[in-house]
Amino acid sequence: MSKVLLFGEAMALFTAQAEGKLEDVNLFGKSVAGAELNVCTGLVRLGHTVSYITRLGNDPLGLYVKKFIDKEKIGTEFITFDSLNKTGLMLKSKCSDGDPVTEYYRKGSAFSHITSEDIDRVDFEGVELLHVTGIPPALSLSAREATYKLIERAKEKGVYVTFDPNLRPALWESEEVMVNVLNDLAKKCDLILPGVAEGLILTGSDDVEKIADFYQNLGINEVVIKNGSKGAYVRSGNDSFEQPGFKVEKVVDTVGAGDGFAAGVLSGKLEGLSIKECAIRGNAIGAIQVTYSSDNEGLPTHDELKKFIEKRM
Repeated sequence: MSKVLLFGEAMALFTAQAEGKLEDVNLFGKSVAGAELNVCTGLVRLGHTVSYITRLGNDPLGLYVKKFIDKEKIGTEFITFDSLNKTGLMLKSKCSDGDPVTEYYRKGSAFSHITSEDIDRVDFEGVELLHVTGIPPALSLSAREATYKLIERAKEKGVYVTFDPNLRPALWESEEVMVNVLNDLAKKCDLILPGVAEGLILTGSDDVEKIADFYQNLGINEVVIKNGSKGAYVRSGNDSFEQPGFKVEKVVDTVGAGDGFAAGVLSGKLEGLSIKECAIRGNAIGAIQVTYSSDNEGLPTHDELKKFIEKRM
């Protein structure tokens, strides 16, 4: 039985093979995307047992995603297939500078039809950590109910719950609903991983200390705030510090860096490392990931991560 559970939507990703507007590009490379699946992949490559809760379309893209999951040795016992609704997908542009343009095709997807009944079938035996993001509750009301149900069941079982807001404003009914739901979910968790820009939307401040204050006042003991190339600000109980980031020669694509950061922090928690060591890992994997165009290609093994950190510290 896996020690870690993740919940979210996996999609097929089509990345432009030439620069330019997406409508003008003719060739795309196919891979797999999904914030939570990226974290799954990162944790498995670091040696952890992980199971993934998702729903895929019973279609070529869903089967393609399932093959990736199998290849990465991620647990599939909580994956279901939907014969009526299709697997979501996204397009991503290629660019030399700045962030790529992304377009999502996920409205009405197979995953958006997941329900709390699907969560009732999840077995928490042996599970130590559940990681949830703010994406599933944005996709549909039934997925939102499933997210609440999953966290509630985890807490009942004494499972440590981590939360990454991972804001997707375009998917929500309104910013007000987004903020209210995500902060309500956050206060049920043990650790939160917001970015500074997300903190501004969710708490009204982009000051890392005020963001940490806000979430600790909700009852969350540990707050790890992603701050891009600057690294991370960490608040654990009464202790706080800034952990500098790692410099890289060239940033290729920032998409997936936050998921790599999460994989680093969570792997450290699972291995009993200090919160400082967890933040160092998160910064390191985030830095590695921005040097790759794929959302998950650069996620390292333990040995690769160790060499990266030792070379730069």
